[in-house]
Amino acid sequence: MNFQRKKIFLAVIIPFFLGCGSLPVLEREEKPYLSREKTADTQIGIAVSAQTESRPGKNGIYALEDPLDAFAARMQLVEAAEKTLDVQYYIWRRDKTGLLLMEALLQAAQRGVQVRLLLDDLGTGFRDEELIAYDSHPNMSIRLFNPFTVRRPKSLGFLTDFHRVYRRMHNKSFTADKQASIVGGRNIGDDYFGACEGHLWVDLDALMVGPVAFEINEDFSRYWHSRSAYPVDKVTSRKNEYSLKRLSGDIREIVDCPSSAEYIDALKSSDIINLFLNEELDLEWARVRMISDDPAKGLGEAKGDGLLINQLEELIGEPSEEVALVSPYFVPTRVGTEFLRRLTDKGIRIRILTNSLEATNYISVHAGYKRFRRDLLEAEAELYELRHIVEYEGVGPPGSPPTSLHAKTFAVDGKRIFIGSFNFNPRSANRDTELGFIIESSYLAKQIHEAFDSIIPLNSYQALLNEQGRLYWIEGYGENLKYYSTEPRAGLWRRYAAGFLSLLPVERFL
Repeated sequence: MNFQRKKIFLAVIIPFFLGCGSLPVLEREEKPYLSREKTADTQIGIAVSAQTESRPGKNGIYALEDPLDAFAARMQLVEAAEKTLDVQYYIWRRDKTGLLLMEALLQAAQRGVQVRLLLDDLGTGFRDEELIAYDSHPNMSIRLFNPFTVRRPKSLGFLTDFHRVYRRMHNKSFTADKQASIVGGRNIGDDYFGACEGHLWVDLDALMVGPVAFEINEDFSRYWHSRSAYPVDKVTSRKNEYSLKRLSGDIREIVDCPSSAEYIDALKSSDIINLFLNEELDLEWARVRMISDDPAKGLGEAKGDGLLINQLEELIGEPSEEVALVSPYFVPTRVGTEFLRRLTDKGIRIRILTNSLEATNYISVHAGYKRFRRDLLEAEAELYELRHIVEYEGVGPPGSPPTSLHAKTFAVDGKRIFIGSFNFNPRSANRDTELGFIIESSYLAKQIHEAFDSIIPLNSYQALLNEQGRLYWIEGYGENLKYYSTEPRAGLWRRYAAGFLSLLPVERFL
């Protein structure tokens, strides 16, 4: 292509992509987030009422640590729902569990349940034509948060509309009949639910029943009707090339394969929702406070109390004894590091678990953490970095898959715990929308503290400084300790990349 042709090509193609930067103008209802459907008479509503009547102001919480339980509970909630299902996720993969759950939502819609599915447009693995097919069912509606105007490849949107599309919806909630909800850190995909052999995210969800479930539903509706949420058929010109029958047929092919059948059989061993409906589930009853970002954050317009980070600081207050924090993408920033230093200066114990360089899927985020690691250690914070493979020399169950941390939680003074989608980094604080919960429960908080006394050290590298101020790591326990002078088992390329990236001024993007 000669110079003149290049000029003509650029003159045509650049305005084309820039012209794709506008979204349709949608009519918005006044106060649309107010719920109208009454669900107290559903089987879930009746079970909730029976168990909360003698516990005014409290909510039932059941921690979902096991990935199989986490998926089974979602499937069982869909089966139990009678009137509404409101589902909100950052990532929804088009894999075994993603397809199974999408098919379950469709079946619920076919029996009359009103299904609303709000997906972040960057994280959905489904093609536009597939989403339009699901959306075509009269009882199933799908909206995309901060959609890309250039549909294929979406990455072009970062060139034409970066200020908007680099802000994503990181919230995760799964609410049935406005009475019971599953919230926490998990996205929808095989690697979150133990349905694949290659990788497993170590994560934490919680089933919540009671008044907070209604709050979650109201918050979902606030996002559903926000200026960043668009009906899928309004953001793509693709026609409905898929029939619902064809989509169900595609799912059956995947479900019928041997590995899927084995996983589905294993789901039968988990009966969490039925136990709850029969009032036999051992719930922890506690006061819960929901905190979430104003969906206007997706447009860069949220301020003050509209930001989760500001709500979190106010609710947590000043710790007096100990903070135990679990964050997969931990970038404390200079301000956060100084805050933790002030706490340790007062004698407050700080223990932190994050991903090791070996385990992380974002070297850039580890680079951001690396910049503050020495300062944290000098402040006498205790740092643990999760290993990528749990099964090392007899530690961990046989055949354990490679693992990475994805849970986001912390406990304060053995009295209260946070569970949610919020990562302790600038991206969660300033860029992406998040959802979280403060639970006033000594029982749950002490479980986090106790994990730092037992399970976490056994499955992590602990970062330390020697007498000369040099960084090193230890692995193992008792007489079987191993010492490392560089990032353990990370490999030369990963260490070099993390070192280089830690020198760059990219902290606000991490």
